[in-house]
Amino acid sequence: MISAGLENKIKEEGPLAQRMRPETLEQFTGQEHILGKNKPLYNIITSDKLVSMIFYGPPGTGKTSLAKIIASLSKAEFTQLNAVAAGVKDVRRVIEQARESWSLHNRRMILFIDEIHRFNKAQQDVLLSAIEKGTIIFIGATTENPFFYLTGPLLSRTRLFVFESLQKEEITNLLEKALTDKERGLGKLKPEVDPGVLEYLSGKANGDARVALNALETAVISAGSSEDAIKVTLQEAAEAMQKRLLSYDRQGDDHYDMASALIKSIRGSDPDAALYWMARMIKGGEDPLFIARRLIISASEDIGNADPRALPLAVSAAQAVQMIGLPEGKIPLAQAATYLAGAPKSNASYLAINEALEAVEKEENQPVPRHLKDSSYKGARRLEHGKGYQYPHDYPGHYIEQDYLPPAVKNKKFYRPTGQGMEKEIQEYLEHIEEGKQRDDS
Repeated sequence: MISAGLENKIKEEGPLAQRMRPETLEQFTGQEHILGKNKPLYNIITSDKLVSMIFYGPPGTGKTSLAKIIASLSKAEFTQLNAVAAGVKDVRRVIEQARESWSLHNRRMILFIDEIHRFNKAQQDVLLSAIEKGTIIFIGATTENPFFYLTGPLLSRTRLFVFESLQKEEITNLLEKALTDKERGLGKLKPEVDPGVLEYLSGKANGDARVALNALETAVISAGSSEDAIKVTLQEAAEAMQKRLLSYDRQGDDHYDMASALIKSIRGSDPDAALYWMARMIKGGEDPLFIARRLIISASEDIGNADPRALPLAVSAAQAVQMIGLPEGKIPLAQAATYLAGAPKSNASYLAINEALEAVEKEENQPVPRHLKDSSYKGARRLEHGKGYQYPHDYPGHYIEQDYLPPAVKNKKFYRPTGQGMEKEIQEYLEHIEEGKQRDDS
Protein backbone atom coordinates (compact mmCIF):
# COMPACT_ATOMS: atom_id res chain seq x y z
CA MET A 1 0.00 0.00 0.00
CA ILE A 2 1.15 3.55 -0.76
CA SER A 3 1.36 5.81 2.30
CA ALA A 4 -0.33 9.20 2.34
CA GLY A 5 3.07 10.91 2.55
CA LEU A 6 4.41 9.11 -0.50
CA GLU A 7 1.16 9.78 -2.35
CA ASN A 8 1.61 13.52 -1.79
CA LYS A 9 5.27 13.30 -2.79
CA ILE A 10 4.30 11.67 -6.09
CA LYS A 11 1.70 14.38 -6.76
CA GLU A 12 4.28 17.11 -6.21
CA GLU A 13 7.46 15.61 -7.67
CA GLY A 14 6.48 12.50 -9.62
CA PRO A 15 6.30 12.08 -13.39
CA LEU A 16 3.98 14.45 -15.25
CA ALA A 17 1.47 11.65 -15.92
CA GLN A 18 1.16 11.08 -12.16
CA ARG A 19 0.89 14.80 -11.34
CA MET A 20 -1.79 15.34 -13.99
CA ARG A 21 -4.05 12.54 -12.79
CA PRO A 22 -7.67 13.79 -12.76
CA GLU A 23 -9.05 14.36 -9.28
CA THR A 24 -12.73 14.84 -10.16
CA LEU A 25 -15.16 13.39 -12.67
CA GLU A 26 -15.17 16.75 -14.44
CA GLN A 27 -11.42 16.51 -14.99
CA PHE A 28 -11.61 12.93 -16.23
CA THR A 29 -11.04 12.51 -19.97
CA GLY A 30 -12.61 9.87 -22.19
CA GLN A 31 -14.83 6.82 -21.57
CA GLU A 32 -18.01 8.70 -22.39
CA HIS A 33 -19.70 5.38 -23.25
CA ILE A 34 -19.70 4.45 -19.55
CA LEU A 35 -19.10 7.77 -17.80
CA GLY A 36 -21.36 10.11 -19.73
CA LYS A 37 -24.25 11.56 -17.74
CA ASN A 38 -26.90 8.95 -16.94
CA LYS A 39 -24.61 6.16 -18.13
CA PRO A 40 -24.45 3.14 -15.75
CA LEU A 41 -21.05 3.81 -14.19
CA TYR A 42 -21.72 7.54 -13.85
CA ASN A 43 -24.94 6.83 -11.96
CA ILE A 44 -23.24 4.28 -9.69
CA ILE A 45 -20.50 6.75 -8.75
CA THR A 46 -22.63 9.88 -8.30
CA SER A 47 -25.25 8.08 -6.22
CA ASP A 48 -22.56 6.50 -4.03
CA LYS A 49 -24.29 3.16 -4.42
CA LEU A 50 -21.10 1.33 -5.23
CA VAL A 51 -20.89 -2.27 -6.37
CA SER A 52 -17.87 -4.47 -6.93
CA MET A 53 -16.43 -3.83 -10.39
CA ILE A 54 -13.77 -4.83 -12.90
CA PHE A 55 -12.19 -2.11 -15.05
CA TYR A 56 -10.77 -3.66 -18.22
CA GLY A 57 -8.90 -1.75 -20.90
CA PRO A 58 -5.56 -0.72 -22.40
CA PRO A 59 -2.87 1.06 -20.35
CA GLY A 60 -3.17 4.79 -19.83
CA THR A 61 -6.94 4.99 -20.22
CA GLY A 62 -7.80 6.07 -16.67
CA LYS A 63 -8.65 2.88 -14.77
CA THR A 64 -6.57 3.69 -11.69
CA SER A 65 -7.44 7.39 -11.84
CA LEU A 66 -11.14 6.62 -11.86
CA ALA A 67 -10.80 4.25 -8.90
CA LYS A 68 -9.18 7.06 -6.91
CA ILE A 69 -11.88 9.54 -7.96
CA ILE A 70 -14.50 7.06 -6.75
CA ALA A 71 -12.66 6.85 -3.44
CA SER A 72 -12.62 10.65 -3.08
CA LEU A 73 -16.36 10.91 -3.76
CA SER A 74 -17.41 7.98 -1.62
CA LYS A 75 -17.89 7.84 2.13
CA ALA A 76 -16.07 4.50 2.16
CA GLU A 77 -12.45 3.96 3.14
CA PHE A 78 -10.01 3.22 0.31
CA THR A 79 -7.15 0.75 0.15
CA GLN A 80 -5.00 0.09 -2.90
CA LEU A 81 -2.94 -3.02 -3.63
CA ASN A 82 -0.98 -4.08 -6.68
CA ALA A 83 -1.32 -7.75 -7.59
CA VAL A 84 2.34 -7.89 -8.64
CA ALA A 85 3.55 -7.30 -5.08
CA ALA A 86 0.57 -8.27 -2.92
CA GLY A 87 -0.34 -11.76 -1.80
CA VAL A 88 -3.05 -13.66 0.05
CA LYS A 89 -1.77 -12.40 3.41
CA ASP A 90 -2.19 -8.76 2.33
CA VAL A 91 -5.69 -9.37 0.99
CA ARG A 92 -6.80 -11.15 4.16
CA ARG A 93 -5.41 -8.33 6.30
CA VAL A 94 -7.39 -5.73 4.33
CA ILE A 95 -10.55 -7.85 4.51
CA GLU A 96 -10.18 -8.09 8.29
CA GLN A 97 -9.73 -4.31 8.50
CA ALA A 98 -12.81 -3.87 6.34
CA ARG A 99 -14.81 -6.18 8.59
CA GLU A 100 -13.86 -4.17 11.69
CA SER A 101 -14.53 -0.84 9.99
CA TRP A 102 -17.96 -1.97 8.88
CA SER A 103 -19.02 -3.57 12.18
CA LEU A 104 -17.55 -0.95 14.56
CA HIS A 105 -17.87 2.28 12.57
CA ASN A 106 -20.49 1.37 9.96
CA ARG A 107 -18.06 2.42 7.25
CA ARG A 108 -17.47 0.33 4.14
CA MET A 109 -14.08 -0.20 2.51
CA ILE A 110 -13.14 -0.01 -1.17
CA LEU A 111 -10.34 -2.43 -2.04
CA PHE A 112 -8.72 -1.51 -5.33
CA ILE A 113 -6.36 -4.11 -6.81
CA ASP A 114 -4.39 -3.03 -9.85
CA GLU A 115 -3.32 -5.69 -12.37
CA ILE A 116 -5.78 -8.17 -10.87
CA HIS A 117 -5.01 -10.58 -13.74
CA ARG A 118 -1.71 -11.31 -11.95
CA PHE A 119 -3.59 -13.12 -9.17
CA ASN A 120 -3.90 -16.86 -9.64
CA LYS A 121 -7.12 -18.77 -8.97
CA ALA A 122 -6.37 -19.38 -5.28
CA GLN A 123 -5.60 -15.70 -4.71
CA GLN A 124 -8.77 -14.61 -6.52
CA ASP A 125 -10.83 -17.06 -4.48
CA VAL A 126 -9.80 -15.29 -1.25
CA LEU A 127 -11.86 -12.29 -2.39
CA LEU A 128 -15.08 -14.16 -3.14
CA SER A 129 -16.67 -14.42 0.30
CA ALA A 130 -15.88 -10.81 1.23
CA ILE A 131 -17.34 -9.53 -2.05
CA GLU A 132 -20.45 -11.68 -1.77
CA LYS A 133 -21.13 -10.62 1.84
CA GLY A 134 -20.40 -6.98 1.05
CA THR A 135 -17.48 -6.81 3.49
CA ILE A 136 -15.50 -5.01 0.79
CA ILE A 137 -16.40 -3.08 -2.33
CA PHE A 138 -13.93 -4.55 -4.75
CA ILE A 139 -12.54 -2.71 -7.79
CA GLY A 140 -10.08 -4.60 -9.95
CA ALA A 141 -8.16 -3.12 -12.88
CA THR A 142 -6.72 -5.22 -15.71
CA THR A 143 -5.23 -4.75 -19.15
CA GLU A 144 -5.88 -8.42 -19.96
CA ASN A 145 -9.12 -10.00 -21.11
CA PRO A 146 -10.93 -10.89 -17.86
CA PHE A 147 -12.61 -13.88 -19.50
CA PHE A 148 -9.15 -15.39 -20.01
CA TYR A 149 -7.52 -14.41 -16.73
CA LEU A 150 -10.22 -14.05 -14.08
CA THR A 151 -12.23 -16.88 -12.60
CA GLY A 152 -15.92 -17.35 -13.31
CA PRO A 153 -16.92 -16.92 -9.66
CA LEU A 154 -15.10 -13.57 -9.44
CA LEU A 155 -16.63 -12.32 -12.68
CA SER A 156 -20.11 -13.37 -11.56
CA ARG A 157 -19.79 -11.25 -8.40
CA THR A 158 -18.63 -8.09 -10.18
CA ARG A 159 -19.79 -5.71 -12.90
CA LEU A 160 -17.48 -5.40 -15.87
CA PHE A 161 -16.75 -2.00 -17.41
CA VAL A 162 -14.67 -1.83 -20.59
CA PHE A 163 -12.34 1.14 -21.07
CA GLU A 164 -11.36 2.19 -24.59
CA SER A 165 -8.13 3.73 -25.89
CA LEU A 166 -8.26 7.51 -25.78
CA GLN A 167 -8.87 9.37 -29.01
CA LYS A 168 -6.08 11.48 -30.45
CA GLU A 169 -8.05 14.68 -29.78
CA GLU A 170 -8.60 13.69 -26.14
CA ILE A 171 -4.88 13.18 -25.59
CA THR A 172 -4.09 16.48 -27.32
CA ASN A 173 -6.44 18.24 -24.88
CA LEU A 174 -4.64 16.62 -21.93
CA LEU A 175 -1.27 17.77 -23.26
CA GLU A 176 -2.56 21.33 -23.67
CA LYS A 177 -3.77 21.33 -20.06
CA ALA A 178 -0.40 20.01 -18.87
CA LEU A 179 1.41 22.85 -20.65
CA THR A 180 -0.66 25.55 -18.95
CA ASP A 181 -1.26 24.04 -15.48
CA LYS A 182 1.13 25.84 -13.09
CA GLU A 183 0.32 23.71 -10.05
CA ARG A 184 0.54 20.18 -11.40
CA GLY A 185 1.81 20.60 -14.94
CA LEU A 186 4.53 22.46 -16.82
CA GLY A 187 2.96 25.91 -16.72
CA LYS A 188 5.67 27.44 -14.48
CA LEU A 189 8.29 26.65 -17.14
CA LYS A 190 6.31 28.51 -19.83
CA PRO A 191 7.48 26.24 -22.64
CA GLU A 192 6.93 27.24 -26.26
CA VAL A 193 5.79 24.33 -28.40
CA ASP A 194 6.13 24.29 -32.17
CA PRO A 195 2.96 23.67 -34.21
CA GLY A 196 2.30 20.00 -34.68
CA VAL A 197 4.20 18.79 -31.61
CA LEU A 198 1.14 17.94 -29.52
CA GLU A 199 -0.59 16.26 -32.48
CA TYR A 200 2.58 14.27 -33.12
CA LEU A 201 2.80 13.05 -29.53
CA SER A 202 -0.93 12.27 -29.45
CA GLY A 203 -0.71 10.25 -32.64
CA LYS A 204 2.29 8.25 -31.48
CA ALA A 205 0.88 7.40 -28.06
CA ASN A 206 -1.48 4.64 -29.24
CA GLY A 207 -4.32 5.95 -27.09
CA ASP A 208 -2.16 5.90 -23.93
CA ALA A 209 -2.29 9.25 -22.08
CA ARG A 210 0.57 8.24 -19.79
CA VAL A 211 2.94 7.72 -22.72
CA ALA A 212 2.05 11.08 -24.27
CA LEU A 213 2.37 13.08 -21.03
CA ASN A 214 5.70 11.58 -20.05
CA ALA A 215 7.06 12.11 -23.58
CA LEU A 216 5.98 15.77 -23.41
CA GLU A 217 7.77 16.19 -20.08
CA THR A 218 10.93 14.61 -21.47
CA ALA A 219 10.82 16.90 -24.51
CA VAL A 220 10.39 20.02 -22.35
CA ILE A 221 13.21 19.04 -19.98
CA SER A 222 15.60 18.29 -22.85
CA ALA A 223 14.68 21.51 -24.70
CA GLY A 224 16.24 23.93 -22.19
CA SER A 225 16.72 25.03 -18.61
CA SER A 226 14.83 27.50 -16.46
CA GLU A 227 17.36 30.21 -17.44
CA ASP A 228 16.58 29.94 -21.14
CA ALA A 229 13.41 30.10 -23.16
CA ILE A 230 12.20 26.54 -23.57
CA LYS A 231 11.22 25.81 -27.15
CA VAL A 232 10.06 22.29 -28.01
CA THR A 233 10.50 21.29 -31.65
CA LEU A 234 9.18 18.32 -33.56
CA GLN A 235 12.67 16.82 -33.51
CA GLU A 236 12.82 16.96 -29.72
CA ALA A 237 9.33 15.49 -29.51
CA ALA A 238 10.38 12.63 -31.80
CA GLU A 239 13.49 11.97 -29.71
CA ALA A 240 11.40 12.00 -26.52
CA MET A 241 8.90 9.58 -27.97
CA GLN A 242 11.69 7.55 -29.56
CA LYS A 243 10.30 4.58 -31.44
CA ARG A 244 6.53 4.42 -31.52
CA LEU A 245 5.22 1.94 -28.99
CA LEU A 246 3.54 -0.85 -30.89
CA SER A 247 0.52 -2.16 -29.06
CA TYR A 248 0.79 -5.93 -29.32
CA ASP A 249 0.83 -8.66 -26.73
CA ARG A 250 1.57 -12.13 -28.06
CA GLN A 251 -0.03 -13.72 -25.01
CA GLY A 252 -3.07 -11.47 -24.67
CA ASP A 253 -5.99 -9.97 -26.54
CA ASP A 254 -3.88 -8.50 -29.34
CA HIS A 255 -2.76 -11.97 -30.36
CA TYR A 256 -6.33 -13.11 -30.93
CA ASP A 257 -7.93 -9.82 -31.95
CA MET A 258 -5.45 -9.03 -34.71
CA ALA A 259 -5.51 -12.59 -35.98
CA SER A 260 -9.28 -12.23 -36.13
CA ALA A 261 -8.96 -8.91 -37.97
CA LEU A 262 -6.55 -10.50 -40.47
CA ILE A 263 -8.88 -13.40 -41.24
CA LYS A 264 -11.99 -11.21 -41.44
CA SER A 265 -10.18 -8.87 -43.84
CA ILE A 266 -9.33 -11.83 -46.09
CA ARG A 267 -12.89 -13.11 -45.84
CA GLY A 268 -14.11 -9.63 -46.76
CA SER A 269 -11.83 -9.53 -49.85
CA ASP A 270 -9.78 -6.56 -48.61
CA PRO A 271 -6.09 -7.24 -49.34
CA ASP A 272 -4.98 -3.85 -47.99
CA ALA A 273 -6.57 -4.46 -44.59
CA ALA A 274 -5.14 -7.99 -44.54
CA LEU A 275 -1.64 -6.61 -45.16
CA TYR A 276 -2.09 -3.95 -42.48
CA TRP A 277 -3.08 -6.41 -39.74
CA MET A 278 -0.37 -8.82 -40.83
CA ALA A 279 2.18 -6.00 -40.62
CA ARG A 280 0.96 -5.12 -37.11
CA MET A 281 1.43 -8.72 -36.05
CA ILE A 282 4.90 -9.03 -37.61
CA LYS A 283 6.07 -5.72 -36.10
CA GLY A 284 4.69 -6.80 -32.74
CA GLY A 285 6.88 -9.91 -32.77
CA GLU A 286 4.23 -12.50 -33.60
CA ASP A 287 5.42 -15.97 -34.57
CA PRO A 288 5.28 -15.97 -38.41
CA LEU A 289 4.23 -19.63 -38.39
CA PHE A 290 1.15 -18.68 -36.36
CA ILE A 291 0.24 -16.22 -39.13
CA ALA A 292 0.91 -18.91 -41.76
CA ARG A 293 -1.36 -21.39 -39.96
CA ARG A 294 -4.17 -18.85 -39.91
CA LEU A 295 -3.79 -18.35 -43.67
CA ILE A 296 -3.99 -22.12 -44.26
CA ILE A 297 -7.22 -22.30 -42.25
CA SER A 298 -8.69 -19.34 -44.14
CA ALA A 299 -7.76 -20.89 -47.49
CA SER A 300 -10.04 -23.85 -46.74
CA GLU A 301 -12.70 -22.21 -44.58
CA ASP A 302 -13.33 -19.05 -46.58
CA ILE A 303 -12.24 -19.92 -50.12
CA GLY A 304 -12.41 -23.69 -50.40
CA ASN A 305 -13.27 -25.05 -53.82
CA ALA A 306 -14.09 -21.62 -55.22
CA ASP A 307 -10.33 -21.53 -55.85
CA PRO A 308 -8.62 -24.85 -55.00
CA ARG A 309 -5.23 -23.21 -55.63
CA ALA A 310 -5.59 -21.14 -52.45
CA LEU A 311 -4.84 -24.03 -50.06
CA PRO A 312 -1.61 -25.26 -51.70
CA LEU A 313 -0.44 -21.64 -52.00
CA ALA A 314 -1.04 -21.05 -48.28
CA VAL A 315 0.73 -24.31 -47.40
CA SER A 316 3.65 -23.34 -49.63
CA ALA A 317 3.88 -19.97 -47.88
CA ALA A 318 4.07 -21.74 -44.51
CA GLN A 319 6.81 -24.04 -45.80
CA ALA A 320 8.70 -21.04 -47.19
CA VAL A 321 8.55 -19.27 -43.83
CA GLN A 322 9.90 -22.41 -42.15
CA MET A 323 12.81 -22.48 -44.60
CA ILE A 324 13.80 -18.80 -44.66
CA GLY A 325 12.29 -17.24 -41.51
CA LEU A 326 11.95 -13.50 -41.04
CA PRO A 327 12.47 -10.89 -42.34
CA GLU A 328 12.27 -12.43 -45.83
CA GLY A 329 9.41 -14.70 -44.75
CA LYS A 330 7.10 -11.69 -44.81
CA ILE A 331 7.17 -11.85 -48.63
CA PRO A 332 5.52 -15.27 -49.11
CA LEU A 333 3.14 -14.44 -46.26
CA ALA A 334 2.12 -11.25 -48.06
CA GLN A 335 1.77 -13.13 -51.35
CA ALA A 336 -0.53 -15.68 -49.76
CA ALA A 337 -2.60 -13.09 -47.86
CA THR A 338 -3.20 -10.93 -50.92
CA TYR A 339 -4.04 -13.95 -53.09
CA LEU A 340 -6.54 -15.25 -50.51
CA ALA A 341 -8.13 -11.83 -50.12
CA GLY A 342 -8.49 -11.50 -53.90
CA ALA A 343 -9.80 -15.01 -54.49
CA PRO A 344 -13.52 -15.89 -54.92
CA LYS A 345 -15.04 -17.02 -51.64
CA SER A 346 -16.99 -20.10 -50.60
CA ASN A 347 -17.49 -21.62 -47.17
CA ALA A 348 -19.48 -24.57 -48.53
CA SER A 349 -16.85 -27.13 -47.47
CA TYR A 350 -16.64 -25.61 -43.99
CA LEU A 351 -20.43 -25.73 -43.57
CA ALA A 352 -20.57 -29.24 -45.01
CA ILE A 353 -18.18 -30.81 -42.49
CA ASN A 354 -19.98 -29.08 -39.62
CA GLU A 355 -23.33 -30.47 -40.80
CA ALA A 356 -21.81 -33.92 -41.23
CA LEU A 357 -20.37 -33.84 -37.72
CA GLU A 358 -23.74 -32.77 -36.36
CA ALA A 359 -25.44 -35.65 -38.18
CA VAL A 360 -22.92 -38.11 -36.73
CA GLU A 361 -23.64 -36.82 -33.24
CA LYS A 362 -27.41 -37.04 -33.65
CA GLU A 363 -27.69 -40.36 -35.46
CA GLU A 364 -26.94 -43.76 -33.99
CA ASN A 365 -23.70 -45.29 -35.26
CA GLN A 366 -24.42 -46.56 -38.74
CA PRO A 367 -22.54 -49.60 -40.07
CA VAL A 368 -20.68 -49.32 -43.36
CA PRO A 369 -22.87 -50.84 -46.10
CA ARG A 370 -21.58 -54.23 -47.24
CA HIS A 371 -20.73 -53.14 -50.78
CA LEU A 372 -18.52 -50.31 -49.44
CA LYS A 373 -16.51 -52.45 -47.02
CA ASP A 374 -12.84 -53.17 -47.64
CA SER A 375 -12.40 -56.22 -49.88
CA SER A 376 -8.67 -56.00 -50.48
CA TYR A 377 -7.50 -58.55 -47.93
CA LYS A 378 -7.54 -62.34 -48.01
CA GLY A 379 -10.82 -63.73 -46.72
CA ALA A 380 -12.86 -60.56 -47.39
CA ARG A 381 -14.91 -62.35 -50.07
CA ARG A 382 -15.91 -65.09 -47.59
CA LEU A 383 -17.35 -62.26 -45.46
CA GLU A 384 -19.03 -60.86 -48.58
CA HIS A 385 -17.28 -57.53 -48.07
CA GLY A 386 -17.50 -55.45 -51.23
CA LYS A 387 -20.25 -57.64 -52.66
CA GLY A 388 -22.41 -55.64 -55.07
CA TYR A 389 -19.97 -52.75 -55.42
CA GLN A 390 -19.95 -51.23 -58.90
CA TYR A 391 -16.63 -49.70 -60.04
CA PRO A 392 -17.51 -46.25 -61.49
CA HIS A 393 -14.60 -46.22 -63.96
CA ASP A 394 -16.12 -49.20 -65.75
CA TYR A 395 -19.16 -47.15 -66.79
CA PRO A 396 -19.79 -44.29 -69.24
CA GLY A 397 -18.79 -40.92 -67.80
CA HIS A 398 -17.02 -42.78 -64.96
CA TYR A 399 -20.24 -42.80 -62.99
CA ILE A 400 -22.79 -45.38 -61.92
CA GLU A 401 -25.58 -44.72 -59.45
CA GLN A 402 -25.29 -46.55 -56.13
CA ASP A 403 -25.70 -45.72 -52.45
CA TYR A 404 -22.70 -44.43 -50.52
CA LEU A 405 -24.47 -43.43 -47.30
CA PRO A 406 -26.01 -45.74 -44.69
CA PRO A 407 -29.78 -46.16 -45.12
CA ALA A 408 -30.59 -43.97 -42.08
CA VAL A 409 -28.93 -40.94 -43.65
CA LYS A 410 -29.35 -41.90 -47.28
CA ASN A 411 -30.91 -38.62 -48.41
CA LYS A 412 -28.75 -36.23 -46.40
CA LYS A 413 -27.10 -33.32 -48.26
CA PHE A 414 -24.11 -31.74 -46.57
CA TYR A 415 -22.14 -30.14 -49.39
CA ARG A 416 -23.91 -27.42 -51.31
CA PRO A 417 -21.42 -25.90 -53.75
CA THR A 418 -21.91 -22.27 -54.66
CA GLY A 419 -21.58 -20.61 -58.04
CA GLN A 420 -18.37 -18.90 -56.90
CA GLY A 421 -15.21 -19.34 -58.97
CA MET A 422 -14.20 -22.89 -59.84
CA GLU A 423 -16.80 -24.27 -57.46
CA LYS A 424 -19.32 -23.45 -60.16
CA GLU A 425 -17.89 -26.35 -62.20
CA ILE A 426 -18.33 -28.70 -59.24
CA GLN A 427 -21.88 -27.45 -58.83
CA GLU A 428 -22.65 -28.07 -62.51
CA TYR A 429 -21.15 -31.56 -62.41
CA LEU A 430 -23.12 -32.59 -59.33
CA GLU A 431 -26.31 -31.12 -60.79
CA HIS A 432 -25.68 -33.17 -63.94
CA ILE A 433 -25.33 -36.32 -61.81
CA GLU A 434 -28.54 -35.48 -59.94
CA GLU A 435 -30.45 -34.96 -63.16
CA GLY A 436 -29.29 -38.38 -64.35
CA LYS A 437 -30.56 -39.97 -61.14
CA GLN A 438 -33.97 -38.37 -61.60
CA ARG A 439 -34.20 -39.60 -65.19
CA ASP A 440 -33.33 -43.12 -64.09
CA ASP A 441 -35.95 -42.99 -61.31
CA SER A 442 -38.63 -41.89 -63.76
